[in-house]
Amino acid sequence: MLWRDGALVPGTTAPLDHTDRGLTLGDGLFDTALALGGRVAFEDAHIARLAASAATLGIPAEPERIRAAVRDLAGQGERLAIRTTLTRGSGPRGLKPPDAPNPTLFATAAASPGAVAFAPLRLWPTAIARNDTSPASRLKTLGYLDAVLAAREAAAAGFDEALFRNTRGRVACAGTGNLFALVGTSLVTPPLEDGVLAGIVRAEVLGLAAGCGLRAEERSLGLPDLLGAEAVFLTNSLRLLAPVTAVGDTAFPGAGHPAVSRLVAALRARVAQACGVAEDMVA
Repeated sequence: MLWRDGALVPGTTAPLDHTDRGLTLGDGLFDTALALGGRVAFEDAHIARLAASAATLGIPAEPERIRAAVRDLAGQGERLAIRTTLTRGSGPRGLKPPDAPNPTLFATAAASPGAVAFAPLRLWPTAIARNDTSPASRLKTLGYLDAVLAAREAAAAGFDEALFRNTRGRVACAGTGNLFALVGTSLVTPPLEDGVLAGIVRAEVLGLAAGCGLRAEERSLGLPDLLGAEAVFLTNSLRLLAPVTAVGDTAFPGAGHPAVSRLVAALRARVAQACGVAEDMVA
């Protein structure tokens, strides 16, 4: 389904202005959220992040219009991935943004298989660097070509996802999610200044750590630090918490680690509560 100009449209095809800066320059943002039983998990956080990111880029955003879009789409199925896209709109040739932008907002919904949630994966350390010097590294912008190329590289190597380091060689993130490492009783994730998106599920997991007997910590990690961890996992809004079973040639216990199992159970309960569904519907 597609939401455009306040209306739902079957399919995902609609007229497009070919001068839209989102198409020609990647000048825009997107958000991906999970909807279960007609409700979006962590809806307020998704909308607030998209609006705050738009403000950073100087793109006008209307939070209640975004809310209307995701809610209209959430009611179209039992388990959906909802992608909301906001561009600066059309403009004249050149890089300089128009003084009075007319943003384009649309959203789509597609089935999200339950098998994706909490499924293990293997990470390939790519040589492509995450540009931590750019504000865009901390936003979900439309410019995802580095991640696309790294995903192709990881697939060619027989892995599920790419692992990015930043320009200083520090661990940043995966191509589509935040990374966590278990070091003793500490749950460590790279700080935002290392070129990291403020993930919605990242924030939820940081909040759940204490209840799972862990001390949450945001600090920089070198690749040797990550490879020396007891367990590693990835978070995003559709995978939720994906245990990592390998980073390159280094193996990890994945969901077999007791702390990872506790976090999975806690996050499953949190998502179920946010959507008002039974826990077995989460995954």
